[in-house]
Amino acid sequence: MDGTFKVVIPARYASSRLPGKPLLKIAGKEMILHVCEKAALAGAEEVVVATDDKRILECVKLAGFNAVMTLESHTSGTERLTEVANTLEWVDDTVIVNCQGDEPLIPPELIKKAATALMEQTTAQVASLCAPIKDVNEVLNPNAVKVVRDAKDYALYFSRAPIPWDRDCFPDNASSFQQEHFRHIGIYSYTAGFLRRYITWPVCALEQIESLEQLRILYQGERILVPAVDQVPEAGVDTQEDLDRINDLFA
Repeated sequence: MDGTFKVVIPARYASSRLPGKPLLKIAGKEMILHVCEKAALAGAEEVVVATDDKRILECVKLAGFNAVMTLESHTSGTERLTEVANTLEWVDDTVIVNCQGDEPLIPPELIKKAATALMEQTTAQVASLCAPIKDVNEVLNPNAVKVVRDAKDYALYFSRAPIPWDRDCFPDNASSFQQEHFRHIGIYSYTAGFLRRYITWPVCALEQIESLEQLRILYQGERILVPAVDQVPEAGVDTQEDLDRINDLFA
Protein backbone atom coordinates (compact mmCIF):
# COMPACT_ATOMS: atom_id res chain seq x y z
CA MET A 1 0.00 0.00 0.00
CA ASP A 2 1.40 3.36 -1.05
CA GLY A 3 -0.05 5.51 1.75
CA THR A 4 -2.83 7.07 -0.32
CA PHE A 5 -6.53 6.37 0.13
CA LYS A 6 -9.89 7.16 -1.40
CA VAL A 7 -13.13 8.10 0.34
CA VAL A 8 -16.47 6.90 -0.98
CA ILE A 9 -19.67 8.40 0.46
CA PRO A 10 -22.85 6.40 -0.22
CA ALA A 11 -25.79 8.82 -0.56
CA ARG A 12 -29.29 7.61 -1.39
CA TYR A 13 -32.04 10.13 -2.06
CA ALA A 14 -34.84 8.05 -0.53
CA SER A 15 -35.23 8.12 3.24
CA SER A 16 -38.38 7.10 5.08
CA ARG A 17 -37.95 9.77 7.73
CA LEU A 18 -36.12 12.49 5.78
CA PRO A 19 -36.67 12.26 2.00
CA GLY A 20 -33.85 13.84 0.02
CA LYS A 21 -31.67 13.83 3.14
CA PRO A 22 -28.27 14.35 1.40
CA LEU A 23 -29.53 17.62 -0.12
CA LEU A 24 -31.01 19.07 3.07
CA LYS A 25 -29.12 22.18 4.07
CA ILE A 26 -27.02 22.72 7.16
CA ALA A 27 -25.78 26.25 7.69
CA GLY A 28 -26.84 27.04 4.11
CA LYS A 29 -24.97 24.13 2.50
CA GLU A 30 -26.18 20.69 1.45
CA MET A 31 -25.38 17.99 3.99
CA ILE A 32 -23.53 15.82 1.46
CA LEU A 33 -21.11 18.67 0.74
CA HIS A 34 -20.21 18.98 4.42
CA VAL A 35 -19.23 15.30 4.38
CA CYS A 36 -17.23 15.74 1.17
CA GLU A 37 -15.31 18.62 2.71
CA LYS A 38 -14.50 16.58 5.83
CA ALA A 39 -13.19 13.76 3.63
CA ALA A 40 -11.01 16.18 1.67
CA LEU A 41 -9.62 17.62 4.93
CA ALA A 42 -8.66 14.07 5.97
CA GLY A 43 -6.18 13.98 3.10
CA ALA A 44 -8.06 11.64 0.78
CA GLU A 45 -6.51 11.36 -2.67
CA GLU A 46 -10.01 11.26 -4.15
CA VAL A 47 -13.51 11.81 -2.74
CA VAL A 48 -16.38 10.12 -4.58
CA VAL A 49 -20.09 10.23 -3.78
CA ALA A 50 -21.94 7.03 -4.71
CA THR A 51 -25.54 7.96 -5.38
CA ASP A 52 -28.71 6.73 -7.04
CA ASP A 53 -30.12 10.18 -7.82
CA LYS A 54 -29.11 12.71 -10.48
CA ARG A 55 -29.94 15.66 -8.20
CA ILE A 56 -27.29 14.53 -5.73
CA LEU A 57 -24.85 13.82 -8.59
CA GLU A 58 -25.29 17.34 -10.00
CA CYS A 59 -24.99 19.02 -6.58
CA VAL A 60 -21.73 17.19 -5.80
CA LYS A 61 -20.15 17.80 -9.20
CA LEU A 62 -21.11 21.47 -9.15
CA ALA A 63 -19.18 21.79 -5.90
CA GLY A 64 -16.07 20.27 -7.52
CA PHE A 65 -16.23 16.75 -6.10
CA ASN A 66 -16.65 13.51 -8.03
CA ALA A 67 -19.84 11.45 -8.01
CA VAL A 68 -20.86 8.18 -9.62
CA MET A 69 -24.38 6.98 -10.39
CA THR A 70 -24.98 3.53 -8.88
CA LEU A 71 -27.82 1.03 -9.08
CA GLU A 72 -30.97 1.60 -7.05
CA SER A 73 -31.15 -2.11 -6.28
CA HIS A 74 -28.22 -2.20 -3.81
CA THR A 75 -29.18 -3.41 -0.35
CA SER A 76 -26.16 -1.94 1.46
CA GLY A 77 -23.62 0.83 1.23
CA THR A 78 -20.91 -1.81 0.87
CA GLU A 79 -22.41 -2.99 -2.41
CA ARG A 80 -22.58 0.61 -3.61
CA LEU A 81 -18.89 1.09 -2.73
CA THR A 82 -17.94 -1.99 -4.69
CA GLU A 83 -19.76 -0.74 -7.77
CA VAL A 84 -17.78 2.52 -7.54
CA ALA A 85 -14.49 0.62 -7.21
CA ASN A 86 -15.36 -1.42 -10.29
CA THR A 87 -16.63 1.54 -12.32
CA LEU A 88 -13.49 3.54 -11.61
CA GLU A 89 -11.31 0.43 -12.11
CA TRP A 90 -9.45 0.77 -8.82
CA VAL A 91 -6.84 -1.94 -8.34
CA ASP A 92 -7.28 -4.52 -5.57
CA ASP A 93 -4.91 -2.91 -3.06
CA THR A 94 -6.61 0.52 -3.25
CA VAL A 95 -7.61 1.62 0.27
CA ILE A 96 -11.18 2.93 0.42
CA VAL A 97 -12.79 4.60 3.44
CA ASN A 98 -16.57 4.38 3.64
CA CYS A 99 -18.02 7.61 5.10
CA GLN A 100 -21.73 7.91 5.76
CA GLY A 101 -23.43 10.69 3.85
CA ASP A 102 -25.51 11.71 6.87
CA GLU A 103 -22.61 12.47 9.24
CA PRO A 104 -21.70 16.10 8.47
CA LEU A 105 -19.70 16.44 11.70
CA ILE A 106 -17.44 13.42 11.22
CA PRO A 107 -13.96 14.55 12.33
CA PRO A 108 -11.43 14.38 9.45
CA GLU A 109 -8.89 12.81 11.81
CA LEU A 110 -11.16 9.78 12.28
CA ILE A 111 -11.40 9.29 8.53
CA LYS A 112 -7.62 9.41 8.29
CA LYS A 113 -7.22 7.11 11.30
CA ALA A 114 -9.41 4.45 9.68
CA ALA A 115 -7.27 4.61 6.54
CA THR A 116 -3.83 4.67 8.18
CA ALA A 117 -4.73 1.88 10.64
CA LEU A 118 -5.43 -0.43 7.71
CA MET A 119 -2.30 0.60 5.82
CA GLU A 120 0.02 0.11 8.79
CA GLN A 121 -0.59 -3.65 9.09
CA THR A 122 -0.93 -6.66 6.80
CA THR A 123 -3.17 -9.08 8.71
CA ALA A 124 -6.58 -7.56 7.87
CA GLN A 125 -8.08 -5.98 4.80
CA VAL A 126 -10.75 -4.20 6.82
CA ALA A 127 -10.39 -1.65 9.63
CA SER A 128 -12.85 0.28 11.74
CA LEU A 129 -12.76 2.27 15.00
CA CYS A 130 -14.11 2.13 18.54
CA ALA A 131 -14.16 4.32 21.65
CA PRO A 132 -14.32 3.56 25.39
CA ILE A 133 -17.76 3.51 27.00
CA LYS A 134 -17.94 5.46 30.24
CA ASP A 135 -21.66 5.26 30.97
CA VAL A 136 -23.25 1.95 31.96
CA ASN A 137 -26.51 2.97 30.25
CA GLU A 138 -24.62 2.95 26.94
CA VAL A 139 -23.34 -0.55 27.65
CA LEU A 140 -26.92 -1.73 28.15
CA ASN A 141 -28.33 0.20 25.16
CA PRO A 142 -28.93 -2.15 22.20
CA ASN A 143 -28.56 0.78 19.78
CA ALA A 144 -24.94 1.17 20.90
CA VAL A 145 -22.95 -1.58 19.19
CA LYS A 146 -20.20 -3.02 21.35
CA VAL A 147 -16.99 -4.68 20.19
CA VAL A 148 -14.63 -7.06 21.98
CA ARG A 149 -11.06 -7.18 20.64
CA ASP A 150 -7.95 -9.30 21.03
CA ALA A 151 -4.53 -8.19 22.30
CA LYS A 152 -3.65 -6.68 18.91
CA ASP A 153 -6.96 -4.80 18.47
CA TYR A 154 -8.53 -7.25 16.02
CA ALA A 155 -12.26 -7.76 16.56
CA LEU A 156 -13.40 -10.95 18.26
CA TYR A 157 -17.11 -10.10 18.11
CA PHE A 158 -19.59 -7.24 17.71
CA SER A 159 -22.92 -7.20 19.52
CA ARG A 160 -25.86 -5.08 20.60
CA ALA A 161 -25.70 -6.95 23.90
CA PRO A 162 -23.49 -5.75 26.78
CA ILE A 163 -20.24 -7.55 25.96
CA PRO A 164 -18.12 -8.45 27.81
CA TRP A 165 -20.79 -9.48 30.33
CA ASP A 166 -19.51 -8.47 33.78
CA ARG A 167 -20.99 -11.24 35.88
CA ASP A 168 -20.08 -9.50 39.15
CA CYS A 169 -22.16 -6.42 38.42
CA PHE A 170 -24.69 -7.18 35.65
CA PRO A 171 -27.60 -6.91 35.91
CA ASP A 172 -28.16 -6.02 39.58
CA ASN A 173 -25.10 -3.87 40.33
CA ALA A 174 -24.65 -2.26 36.93
CA SER A 175 -23.49 1.06 38.37
CA SER A 176 -20.22 -0.58 39.49
CA PHE A 177 -19.29 -1.86 36.02
CA GLN A 178 -15.65 -1.88 34.93
CA GLN A 179 -14.84 0.50 32.08
CA GLU A 180 -13.57 -2.21 29.76
CA HIS A 181 -16.32 -1.80 27.18
CA PHE A 182 -15.90 -0.26 23.74
CA ARG A 183 -18.50 1.19 21.40
CA HIS A 184 -18.06 0.51 17.72
CA ILE A 185 -17.81 3.57 15.47
CA GLY A 186 -19.31 2.78 12.08
CA ILE A 187 -16.58 4.07 9.81
CA TYR A 188 -14.73 1.45 7.75
CA SER A 189 -11.71 1.21 5.51
CA TYR A 190 -11.29 -1.66 3.06
CA THR A 191 -9.13 -2.72 0.18
CA ALA A 192 -10.96 -2.80 -3.15
CA GLY A 193 -10.02 -6.48 -3.48
CA PHE A 194 -11.71 -7.27 -0.17
CA LEU A 195 -14.92 -5.56 -1.31
CA ARG A 196 -14.96 -7.68 -4.46
CA ARG A 197 -14.78 -10.82 -2.28
CA TYR A 198 -17.26 -9.57 0.28
CA ILE A 199 -20.16 -9.12 -2.12
CA THR A 200 -19.92 -12.79 -3.15
CA TRP A 201 -20.61 -14.00 0.42
CA PRO A 202 -24.14 -14.91 1.48
CA VAL A 203 -25.81 -13.28 4.46
CA CYS A 204 -25.06 -15.28 7.62
CA ALA A 205 -27.32 -16.09 10.57
CA LEU A 206 -25.30 -14.03 13.08
CA GLU A 207 -25.61 -10.96 10.88
CA GLN A 208 -29.37 -11.42 10.69
CA ILE A 209 -29.82 -12.04 14.42
CA GLU A 210 -27.83 -8.99 15.51
CA SER A 211 -28.64 -6.89 12.42
CA LEU A 212 -24.92 -6.14 12.10
CA GLU A 213 -23.45 -6.49 8.61
CA GLN A 214 -19.85 -6.67 9.86
CA LEU A 215 -20.51 -10.08 11.43
CA ARG A 216 -20.52 -11.55 7.92
CA ILE A 217 -16.82 -10.69 7.74
CA LEU A 218 -15.95 -12.48 11.00
CA TYR A 219 -18.16 -15.43 10.04
CA GLN A 220 -16.07 -15.89 6.89
CA GLY A 221 -12.89 -16.03 8.99
CA GLU A 222 -11.61 -12.59 7.96
CA ARG A 223 -10.10 -10.12 10.42
CA ILE A 224 -11.21 -6.58 11.25
CA LEU A 225 -8.71 -4.23 12.90
CA VAL A 226 -10.48 -1.94 15.40
CA PRO A 227 -8.14 0.56 17.09
CA ALA A 228 -9.57 2.79 19.80
CA VAL A 229 -9.94 6.57 19.65
CA ASP A 230 -10.81 8.92 22.49
CA GLN A 231 -14.50 9.46 21.84
CA VAL A 232 -17.46 8.65 19.62
CA PRO A 233 -18.15 11.40 17.05
CA GLU A 234 -21.34 13.45 17.01
CA ALA A 235 -24.36 11.38 15.93
CA GLY A 236 -25.51 11.62 12.32
CA VAL A 237 -28.83 12.83 10.88
CA ASP A 238 -31.79 10.44 10.81
CA THR A 239 -34.69 12.70 11.79
CA GLN A 240 -35.78 16.34 11.60
CA GLU A 241 -34.78 16.68 15.25
CA ASP A 242 -31.26 15.53 14.35
CA LEU A 243 -31.13 18.07 11.52
CA ASP A 244 -32.21 20.85 13.89
CA ARG A 245 -29.60 19.76 16.44
CA ILE A 246 -26.80 19.82 13.85
CA ASN A 247 -27.91 23.23 12.57
CA ASP A 248 -27.82 24.53 16.15
CA LEU A 249 -24.27 23.18 16.57
CA PHE A 250 -23.16 24.98 13.37
CA ALA A 251 -24.85 28.16 14.54
